[in-house]
Amino acid sequence: MLSRTAENLYWLARYVERAEYLARTIDATLRVTALPAAYIGKTNEWDSALLTAGVAASFYQQYEEANEHNVVDYLSFSADNPSSIRNCIEAARLNSRSVRTALTSEMWDTINSAWIELQAVWSKGTSTREDLAKFLRFVQETSLRFDGSAYRTMLRNDAYWFSRMGVHLERADNTARILDVKYHVLLPEEEHVGGPLDFYQWSSILRSVSALTAYHWVYRETLKPWLIADLLILNDTLPRSLASCYGNLVRNLDQIGVAYGRQGPAQRHARGIRNRLEHSNMNDIFQHGVHEFIQEFIADNSRLGEIITKQYLI
Repeated sequence: MLSRTAENLYWLARYVERAEYLARTIDATLRVTALPAAYIGKTNEWDSALLTAGVAASFYQQYEEANEHNVVDYLSFSADNPSSIRNCIEAARLNSRSVRTALTSEMWDTINSAWIELQAVWSKGTSTREDLAKFLRFVQETSLRFDGSAYRTMLRNDAYWFSRMGVHLERADNTARILDVKYHVLLPEEEHVGGPLDFYQWSSILRSVSALTAYHWVYRETLKPWLIADLLILNDTLPRSLASCYGNLVRNLDQIGVAYGRQGPAQRHARGIRNRLEHSNMNDIFQHGVHEFIQEFIADNSRLGEIITKQYLI
């Protein structure tokens, strides 16, 4: 496969995953901000949404206040935000056009119809919360359709493996950033872990990664920070956990290595991260510091993306 084709498939999958993650983040934030002020305390949940998306610095260059209108517009529709949902869908379509023959008809139809609807229905943004809810559902359903189409219709060859690598690398980064904001930035200093504010923030975080029901199935307890961290970091049965993402990344990279008859630094780096996750436990992570652990993971995950690019995509 040409490196340009592999790059387009890889980034196509990343952009679709990123769009869904932003939609879930906005939806979860809307749920929290709908609660009475007595429950959510003094925190600005919209500011936390910007931090989890990694665009706080660029946002404040254009806006003075992080409120619902400004943040929703910036994360969803802003042409000036390279990672806005609109730009992610447009970039996904551009990449899919470049590799049209490598995609199945179902995958192309999903991306192309989403782009057409974005232009026809959502070009002017949303004016009400009802419209916003419809838009967020449209984005999430587009991602689910694309993911399902890839899983059910693609040959298990290098095109599929590069696409899956993009999904899991992006997903791991998103989950890690959500956890990092919670532990290091979002919780006020005067608020004790486990308080009412903590409960609603954790509920919001679990909703943003589709893990609220999974948490209760696995632990059968009320929301506890260390159990939630265990679920999102170490539990490989949760598709969006860091351990699950790296199990899939190692598997896809190994399959590419076998197909091309050659292993490389990407395989070794991914195995190193997976092994560290497999041999970690929450006591050690809390003693080391959750923020420090996640920051190291985000840096290592970003480094893997750079290594994959050098090894396969250029």
